[in-house]
Amino acid sequence: QVQLVESGGGLVQAGGSLRLSCAASGSIFTINAMGWYRQAPGKQRELVAAFTKGSTTNYADSVKGRFTISRDNAKNTLYLQMNSLKPEDTAVYYCSAVASPGGVRVDYWGQGTQVTVSS
Repeated sequence: QVQLVESGGGLVQAGGSLRLSCAASGSIFTINAMGWYRQAPGKQRELVAAFTKGSTTNYADSVKGRFTISRDNAKNTLYLQMNSLKPEDTAVYYCSAVASPGGVRVDYWGQGTQVTVSS
């Protein structure tokens, strides 16, 4: 089992910045990939940024150049630095981990943290 706990959301004006954190615990050694997703009201959950296969990063086109995903392996923590925020970035942001204990894929999700960007 893997547990994910997000923090760092909040209310910010357009153009501002926030940094989200995701602390992972449990069977961390089984994790293959981690990332951030978001879900706005009435919309499907979408990928924001992720580490895949080691240090390869993947970003949604809408956040490229504004958001940066990073991690601190010593702290088992994933980060999402969000700069130049826009009202359309308003959503619940979720931390995700993909693990494969015993060769079986398991997806884990945090509880989500609300990000609200005012215009």
